[in-house]
Amino acid sequence: MAAENLRKDKALVLLAERGGNVAQFVSFVPTPAGTLDVAHSRIAGLEADHLFPDAAAALGTLLERSPARSINLRSYTPDSPRSRTFLYGLTDVGAALEAAEGLARDGLYVIANETIDIHDGGVSGVVLGTMIEFAPDDTPRCVEKPGVASLPLAWGRSILRTVYGFAPALEAGSGRLEFSIHPERRGWRRDHTLVWEYEDGGGSEAKPALQWPNRFSRLIGDKAFGLLIAHEAGLDVPWTTVVGRRVSPFSFGTRTGETEVWLRTCPTEPEPGRYSTFKGWRDPYRLLAEEDPDGDRIMSVLRQDAVPARYSGAAIVGGDGTLVVEGLAGEGDRLMLGEQLPEVLPRTVRDAVVAVYAKAERVLGPVRFEWVYDGTRLWIVQLHIGATVSLPDALVPGDARSWVELDAQIPLPELRRRLAALAPYEGLRLVGIVNATSHIADLLRKSGIPTQIVRNATN
Repeated sequence: MAAENLRKDKALVLLAERGGNVAQFVSFVPTPAGTLDVAHSRIAGLEADHLFPDAAAALGTLLERSPARSINLRSYTPDSPRSRTFLYGLTDVGAALEAAEGLARDGLYVIANETIDIHDGGVSGVVLGTMIEFAPDDTPRCVEKPGVASLPLAWGRSILRTVYGFAPALEAGSGRLEFSIHPERRGWRRDHTLVWEYEDGGGSEAKPALQWPNRFSRLIGDKAFGLLIAHEAGLDVPWTTVVGRRVSPFSFGTRTGETEVWLRTCPTEPEPGRYSTFKGWRDPYRLLAEEDPDGDRIMSVLRQDAVPARYSGAAIVGGDGTLVVEGLAGEGDRLMLGEQLPEVLPRTVRDAVVAVYAKAERVLGPVRFEWVYDGTRLWIVQLHIGATVSLPDALVPGDARSWVELDAQIPLPELRRRLAALAPYEGLRLVGIVNATSHIADLLRKSGIPTQIVRNATN
């Protein structure tokens, strides 16, 4: 029988009988006298439907065995799927019993369950057929809001396993499964995955809508999420350890054979060239404290195996659909900052970039990435999804009532200040050569301010 046709507590029992790890709960039915009879229970360390002497003992045991020492009360009527009164975070047995008996006097059925912290660094979401969607700091209803991570189920399970260190127990078949994942063990079976509801059918046509930034990419950092996607897509990513604020350190990628390392700050969303990148080790926690003292802009620091760089650069797709590849011999950090101009790349290097781009595009659609070539293999060190609007003579196409001219070699910090001072009707003309794949170009595209490229100053 489908779970949605069952009384709410019996649906939880069915999930548990199917092997699911449900949140610890005790359910009650109201009596004609307005008191509570225990109907079902799943409490860690006790057999299913343990026999309690009364409602007070059941609530007391549930509260005692809940890691947060806190329980919730949910009320409903058997003929309606809609919940009625919901009480959150009760920590006293007497108060919980009084509240539950008050609901029973109104003829309501009651489920008491352990309080689950949605802000513990885990995620909640839904598996629908071969698609998974999830977000942190929310319940499974997060899928009704914008900003969820939407992925093929195989990729989502793999990424969650990489980030949290365990394989999530997520299988929906052709149905819809609501779940949550937690760094610490929770629920009746004391596991990391909780299942909340299952419905048969409806999943066969579900298709993921992969995009970021999303709420999960903001949790671990934008660069970290992009590299996880590159790794799942079969691209070569240097061995990377993510040292985060809200999740334990985790690693993924392929060893490059180098003992040198790069440290890359990883903000919640792309901030082209704003935060530091270092070759060599630094204290990542000191770096987080120094560059983001409020703790809300940089979510992690990436420790990444160095690649012996024969050539480095970046690739984007322009507004006309053309693949733009820029690079130079050696390491490319100054190229990305716009401090060095690109060079003519050897045919073998350009062919390697084009081949990797074609592989990524087949799986992800248009992408933008930074790359390093070691003479044999092309490594991806940053990945974003989507094409750009840039054309050969306009980084950001558009009209303006007046134009402000700037030297194309303007340093990034100064460019940020000038952008902030522009009037809404003003556009930019950059005089000189601008690397279309540089952080300067990324910053201008993100600003949306019309930006033209001219070779010589105008009168």
